[in-house]
Amino acid sequence: MAKYVAAVDQGTTSTRCILFDRAGRVVSVAQKEHEQIYPKPGWVEHDPMEIWTRTQEVVAEAVKKAGAQPGDIAAVGVTNQRETTVVWNRHTGKPYYNAIVWQDTRTKDICDALAADGGQDRFRAKVGLPLATYFSGPKIMWMLENIPGLREDAEKGDAIFGNIDTWLIWNLTGGPNGGAHVTDVSNASRTMLMNLETLDWDDEILSIMGIPRAMLPRIVPSSDPNPWGYTAADGPFGDAIPVTGDLGDQQAALVGQTCFSPGEAKNTYGTGCFLLLNTGTDIVHSKSGLLTTVAYKFGDGPAVYALEGSIAITGALVQWLRDNLKFFEKSAQVEECARSVEDNGGVYFVPAFSGLFAPYWRSDARGVIVGLTRYANKGHICRAALEATAYQTRDVFEAMIQDSGVSLKALKVDGGMVYNELLMQFQADILNVPVVRPVVAETTSLGAAYAAGLAVGFWSDLDDLRQNWQVDKTWEPQMDEATREDLYRHWKKAVERTFGWVE
Repeated sequence: MAKYVAAVDQGTTSTRCILFDRAGRVVSVAQKEHEQIYPKPGWVEHDPMEIWTRTQEVVAEAVKKAGAQPGDIAAVGVTNQRETTVVWNRHTGKPYYNAIVWQDTRTKDICDALAADGGQDRFRAKVGLPLATYFSGPKIMWMLENIPGLREDAEKGDAIFGNIDTWLIWNLTGGPNGGAHVTDVSNASRTMLMNLETLDWDDEILSIMGIPRAMLPRIVPSSDPNPWGYTAADGPFGDAIPVTGDLGDQQAALVGQTCFSPGEAKNTYGTGCFLLLNTGTDIVHSKSGLLTTVAYKFGDGPAVYALEGSIAITGALVQWLRDNLKFFEKSAQVEECARSVEDNGGVYFVPAFSGLFAPYWRSDARGVIVGLTRYANKGHICRAALEATAYQTRDVFEAMIQDSGVSLKALKVDGGMVYNELLMQFQADILNVPVVRPVVAETTSLGAAYAAGLAVGFWSDLDDLRQNWQVDKTWEPQMDEATREDLYRHWKKAVERTFGWVE
């Protein structure tokens, strides 16, 4: 009888494979980073072949660490950095170009041209998204316009597109030898090409963007009792295992946090920050700069939707202090540096490195540090960097309350930064709500495992999953109202200083 479910979690900076048991506990984990490629200012790329190599390595390592034998793994689920765009040849399996990463801003002119007729919200009623460099559709347009011979191959059906989930599932299930070309509703809802009502590619938008439908994967449920394919027995899993789960990373974290009821919310602190609020089967269109996205669809059940606030740079700012400014050797040391001072010393750091995402959507913004005096030191800048994550979350939090009318009672948190005690306490203070960390903070991988395991009956229903969720730590607000509002008012002033930098 199967003992585990495997999750392949392909993130912006690294790839992981985690095996979970029935209680949702981590049995084994393996993780490897991949190269970040910056060919020009504002351009961010990954090598899809390197990502596939890293995936095979971490899968083999995690399976070996768990001592898993054939038959021990019930199903495989995939979760991924969303919007990152790959186009490859279906016969050779070779990419035509590097993956264009979600943070990449090269499509600004394409987005501006599309917005010239109908504004930034031209497609929002259909797809729930503003025109922004973030999403996959404009990235595909850029590839079709700039890579010689690609359009011709795409129209013949030889060149195919996928976000990273599609790329990995295709390779895991055979690649050029019959690999499944699929994406789930949560990932499809990040392309700007899927109609939220029909859950199908929108022919009018495809026509406007000039994207051949033949390139696009088949849209499937996030948890599918009909396996899309099986892992190759001679591949890294060493067994033919059904691949039945697929969720974009932020939706996967929502599932991993068991936010299955309307009004439940989670925030993931990774490279960026992503706050999602479950709105049930209702499509709630934002008037406050949030995204309307598909949260998940389990089997034949209805699609469940969410409001999302996406913040581009949070954990990436700590990496920038580490790698570019050499403030410390390990990311975890940022907390010690920030604790060396009592407060931010009047310093605010707005990390608009690739523009501002929710709720502003300003691709003309760039990063600023304001409030500097001779008094300011490295500690103040580290503290301001951590506080920036909490302030940006507050921006999104306010927009969510405005759009949904739901007053959030607590915030469930996950991701790498939730072990930073200083940040979590400041987050509770600036939001004035409790911040709750679960025992298993690897909720993105767990969500992918849940989707795959539900499909094959490893877990029987959502109540099974809810019973696995346990509180590890809660931070209660401790800051007085006057201080909170004064700090936040200065943050808003700092944000305004970033606007209009790129002309």
